[in-house]
Amino acid sequence: MIRRLSMGVLALTSVAVLPTVAFAEPINFKMLSNYSRATFKTDAPLETIVGTTAGPTVTGSLTVDPSKPAAGQGSIKVDLTTLNSGVTKRDQDMQQPQYFDTANEANKFAVFEIKSIDIAAPLEAGKEVPAKVKGVLTIKQKPVEVIADARVTYIKLTPEQVEAQKRFGFTSDNLKVRAKFGTTFSNHGMTIPQLLFLKVSNEIQLETDLTFARQ
Repeated sequence: MIRRLSMGVLALTSVAVLPTVAFAEPINFKMLSNYSRATFKTDAPLETIVGTTAGPTVTGSLTVDPSKPAAGQGSIKVDLTTLNSGVTKRDQDMQQPQYFDTANEANKFAVFEIKSIDIAAPLEAGKEVPAKVKGVLTIKQKPVEVIADARVTYIKLTPEQVEAQKRFGFTSDNLKVRAKFGTTFSNHGMTIPQLLFLKVSNEIQLETDLTFARQ
């Protein structure tokens, strides 16, 4: 009996001195621009226009707790002066005052501010999870609330993998976020001339493929 009591006391004492399991905390992530891109598309009856930009022109950051991703916050910025649709004259036209008006520094970037994330489960390493990302998209100083359909993958690297990948900017904790959402030119104070209705749709489809690493 005494032996059993002694063993019980020893077990409780051992548990007491063990380090407590640390609760997960929000992680600050910085976008790896070299592995990120943003795309816009207008699909009109006579023409489909697709413009893309990638690299240093796409920047942003996220703060996410993998165990509670619904509380995630962040901001994404895209330099509108660098969108490339494959036709130089068309790209130049899109920078004019009647459209993006990027000569005005305040209009140079499209900004998406993440306000909340509707996601069913915690993020698990190596598993892609669907999510609805609610936020505010600002183009030409006109903010609009949007909801993006997203797919989020949490990528956890071992110390050996980090050592091999750190020169590319990757760390122990990384996120891959792919998202699609829409807006319109008119939402942001731009009007498509009647003459162009068959070539440029008022509807804008946006798509992002973004990679983040722990700061």
